[in-house]
Amino acid sequence: MKNLRSSIRFKLTLYYSLIVGGTLLGFALASYYFTEQNLLTSLDRSLYNEVVWLKNFIEPRASKVKLKKQRIIPKLQPANEKKSPAKVIRKTDEVEIVNIDSTDVEFDAIWNQIYEHTLLTPKKQIIQIKDRNGDILYKSGLGKEDITFDDVPQDITKLVTVWNAKGQPLRLAVSQDRTMKVYVAYPISEINEVLSNLFFIFIYLIPVAIVISIGGGWFLATRSLKPVDDIARTARAITALNLDQRIQFTGMDDELGRLVATFNEMISRLQLSFAQIQQFSSDASHELRTPLTIMRGEIELALRSKKQTTEEYRKVLSSSLEETMHMTAIIENLLTLAKADRGMTNFATEDVWLRSIVQELYEDCEILAESKNISVRTGVLDDALIIGDSVRLRQLLLNLIDNAIKYTPDNGTVEISLIREQRFAKILIKDSGAGIPAEDLTKIFDRFFRVDRARTRDLGGSGLGLSISKWIADIHGGTITVESEVNKGSTFTVTLPLKPQSTEK
Repeated sequence: MKNLRSSIRFKLTLYYSLIVGGTLLGFALASYYFTEQNLLTSLDRSLYNEVVWLKNFIEPRASKVKLKKQRIIPKLQPANEKKSPAKVIRKTDEVEIVNIDSTDVEFDAIWNQIYEHTLLTPKKQIIQIKDRNGDILYKSGLGKEDITFDDVPQDITKLVTVWNAKGQPLRLAVSQDRTMKVYVAYPISEINEVLSNLFFIFIYLIPVAIVISIGGGWFLATRSLKPVDDIARTARAITALNLDQRIQFTGMDDELGRLVATFNEMISRLQLSFAQIQQFSSDASHELRTPLTIMRGEIELALRSKKQTTEEYRKVLSSSLEETMHMTAIIENLLTLAKADRGMTNFATEDVWLRSIVQELYEDCEILAESKNISVRTGVLDDALIIGDSVRLRQLLLNLIDNAIKYTPDNGTVEISLIREQRFAKILIKDSGAGIPAEDLTKIFDRFFRVDRARTRDLGGSGLGLSISKWIADIHGGTITVESEVNKGSTFTVTLPLKPQSTEK
């Protein structure tokens, strides 16, 4: 269960379900709220329009509307005053009740038209009309109940919520003019019933939708992550023994496609690194095995011979010392490159004038070239100031000049130049040696690579000098390039960035 909860498939399903559930819940709340507001707004508008219609309908006919069909009038006339044509039904000492005259027909026609209008209205509105004295002229939908509300505004319509005798809420629109008071109401319980139905719909549908979303989310997550499982299974099968294998993916150029491409590029780099390590180990073993074999053979030969003189022993020791120095140089160079690969080398940053370094090396290299009668000369020597490590830069140039002298035949020439061009300084080391084949130009900076292994062995080279020189140029932000032609010579060019003028002293 713990592994399931920590899986991406479970998390994607959970997040998907939470988002769907939250969205549905938010939609339900918003729908309920806006439905309620719309229903109440629509009800208020309907009640308001009904009040306006009733007032507009009755007002032109107000002269035909008596205060009541049978109205109680205080007795104010003297006994001898002439009475109206109406027939006296009953008398008392305080009031008299008069019967209605022939205008009842028109009077009833007004209320019949209102009643017909009420029947045609889709809402079951409650209508009550009173005269200015508070007597009911007309009512519908109330039965024996009356709407009681005293704060009736003059010539404007007021919307309020009241309760009837049963305690049920009514939405009421009221207004009055000089002849009557108009009440139009509607039971809020019907709106509440609609909202209650909507609420129960959401209560039943949201859980069903969440359950469906969980199932759908799990299906989509499983289907989406299946290529990832295939990639993981293939990548797990790739080891150091089969780095030539690649992850196959037939999908489109999407996120998974880019992931597979990245994995394959990483495996290619690992394959190249493993190949370089294997080649490096093989070359290092070969370079160290050769001097050890020579030393072992000479020592064994000296020990087996019983007639060795002191001079012969000195020759054996001298040869052993020479091979030991050769192995020491190889090991030191290997340690330098190993530290460089791990970023553990110390690198000083100081102002370095390249012209002085070139001149010092020129004087030293004249001594190295003297045994082969090689002419070492200088070309253009511009002033150039850079920021770097003078010791490492000296090592770089010495490696290149030493190689030029080694591979230049007797009576040849080596020329050193320093040219300043815009933001860069270029150091050119040109020789008249054997040259480098075109197919080997891209390999000469590889570790332990030598164009002619047998000849390099005789010259004392280990195949690491150019690799170290390239590393030194790289850490100074520079480059090394080479142009060569077989039997005509080579030109190595070291390009280094100058110190910015704003910081020059």
